[in-house]
Amino acid sequence: MPVPRTGSDGRHGRSENRPGDPYRTVTIAFIAERAGVSIPTVSKVINGRSGVGAETRARVEALINEHGYQRPEPTTRSDIMELVMGELESMWGLEIIRGVERTARDHHVGVVLSDFDQRPTEARGWVEDALARRPRCVVSVAQLSQTQRDQLVARNIPFVVFDLAADLPDDAPYVGATNWLGGRSAARHLIQLGHHRIAMIGGPDSVLCCRARLDGYRSAMDSAGIPVDPALVLLVDLNHEQGYGAGRELLARPRRPTAIFTATDVQALGVYKAAREAGLRIPEDLSVVGFDDLPVVSWVDPPLTTVRQPLMEMAVAATELALALGRGEQPAQRRMEFATTLTVRESTAPPPSGADG
Repeated sequence: MPVPRTGSDGRHGRSENRPGDPYRTVTIAFIAERAGVSIPTVSKVINGRSGVGAETRARVEALINEHGYQRPEPTTRSDIMELVMGELESMWGLEIIRGVERTARDHHVGVVLSDFDQRPTEARGWVEDALARRPRCVVSVAQLSQTQRDQLVARNIPFVVFDLAADLPDDAPYVGATNWLGGRSAARHLIQLGHHRIAMIGGPDSVLCCRARLDGYRSAMDSAGIPVDPALVLLVDLNHEQGYGAGRELLARPRRPTAIFTATDVQALGVYKAAREAGLRIPEDLSVVGFDDLPVVSWVDPPLTTVRQPLMEMAVAATELALALGRGEQPAQRRMEFATTLTVRESTAPPPSGADG
């Protein structure tokens, strides 16, 4: 049987079938020659190390994908998976961490938790560390760039994106929720109670799940024939402080809203604080609806009406999918959306008598 040839570096990937040389092996040296760079440069790209320009890295990765180079697998792979989070301190994030850790433990796999707050230096550090650990798979709750996804693919490390923050290729594995329907159900609930001046505190427009919630709100208003007042739509970061600041701004206006829908529960809790400072009662003077249904919102006074997305179940599904891909399986369903449901509690009521609802 013909023996595959190796390059000068002694390392090889799988054979590439080409006319006249069916057993030619794709080596790092071959990729370097085609890309017009040195072998160490190709090695840096494969191992996710810095020190390579973006254009050069893209050219090398394109050749790796084109010719099918694969780094030889180690005799044993790490018994870990990677969970990449952008907001480790948030209550929302804790629900996801619980679901991932519980599922990984059932599969006897450890979890490495990486903090990725989307600063460029931190992003490079996370990718390098993850590639060095060689996890079975990655579940990312942070936005991965095309370069980072290419680096994972080049090292044969499957990834699953949790909740959609940015556009992804159609074949990228993804687990999320019906954000548009959730936003629509929240606004419809307030409209059915008789509110017309309904404000929306959304998230950054660049985050697709936030944009979908805002679009759902706008759709409900449009269907009811209620014009959306641009002054009542504020887009801020998804945290308590920004919800509080936006709530103060909205409630200080001469014609304040009679209801506020927020893109997250923690923003809604910020609105609670702003309402108390303004001397307003919830729900007698102001109705509030959140999004997520975190455990804490059923304990606040009054308990919060909110759109529930099943974060724990979503985290379990994302982990199961990632681990299956890490085992080399090809699940029939690689993109999943979980249904959102409106949970009505005591923070919503009809608008005050005589108010311009």
